[in-house]
Amino acid sequence: MEAVVEAEGLEKVYGETVALSGASLSVERGEIFALIGPNGAGKTTLVRALTGTTEPDSGTARVLEESPDAVDRNRLGVLPQAFSPPARLAARELLTYYAGLYDDARDPDEVLADVGLADAGGTWYEDLSGGQQRRVCVGATLVNDPEVLFLDEPTTGIDPAGRRTVWRLIEELASAGTTVVLTTHDMAEAERLADRVGLLADGALVARGTPDALVREHGGSSRLRIETDADTGAFRGLEYPTERPARNRQRSDRSETDGTVVVRNVEPTEIAAVVDYLEDRDLAYSGLSWSEPGLEEVYLELADETERDRTVAPTNRSEGSDGGRGSDDDSRTDDELPPAGETA
Repeated sequence: MEAVVEAEGLEKVYGETVALSGASLSVERGEIFALIGPNGAGKTTLVRALTGTTEPDSGTARVLEESPDAVDRNRLGVLPQAFSPPARLAARELLTYYAGLYDDARDPDEVLADVGLADAGGTWYEDLSGGQQRRVCVGATLVNDPEVLFLDEPTTGIDPAGRRTVWRLIEELASAGTTVVLTTHDMAEAERLADRVGLLADGALVARGTPDALVREHGGSSRLRIETDADTGAFRGLEYPTERPARNRQRSDRSETDGTVVVRNVEPTEIAAVVDYLEDRDLAYSGLSWSEPGLEEVYLELADETERDRTVAPTNRSEGSDGGRGSDDDSRTDDELPPAGETA
């Protein structure tokens, strides 16, 4: 397969803050690659390095077999996290303006329909809802029908129905051959869209793979949550491992109260055996819920590992507002990223 986005050993330091520390990746044509990671992990800095808007201190990046700053901008679409076009232009006028920046642009009304705003073309940008505004911004990156699309938190602020519209659009673009690199904090978005996922922590990709492969390797086991005040000792005769989650544990299986016991490695067909165990011993319970691990568990497990490593062996990262986790989306402003029409 042909790699159209490549990075090898990218490093970037802002003062004492390490934004990228050897980040490497390769994205093939038509692939959707999702970057996930904590605030300050380096996701936006990596996107900037790949789009030629930030010069890395060391390492190499190539897009469409060229240096990012040499790629024909007609072939790229870039959506930064923060994008504020003129508020007193209508949605159609904005897309018409951006279409005018390219040699062979798409019909703005077509693009509005693609992002689910066919009926809002005449509405001033400032009068659109926040989610609609974000969809206009997504549309601005598509007017040139790009070969490679970089989307930094594309669905932030978009309602569930609008989010699904954007998801379907991204999937259709990839099916037609567009290569997509996106950042997201929405694990459902990454699971739905991504062919592969890269988890960025402290400026380096600490895990890469398909969502299923990452879940198998890092997600842990299935969980049957039992709402009960019974002590975990009452479950010693059960053939499955059990635990009572700590109240302060920052994980998805964390109990909000003390009244939850988690039974692991239970298949759906085995839940009845656990219920029989409870009833045979008169163990009162008020509810049962079963779940299998997903990308959220992967994210939390690897983020926990990174946090523990940082605590045990602190580095020279600066102690900024994000706890010294590197410069990223939230530690530096997006003013350095030009509007979509100038970088797309």
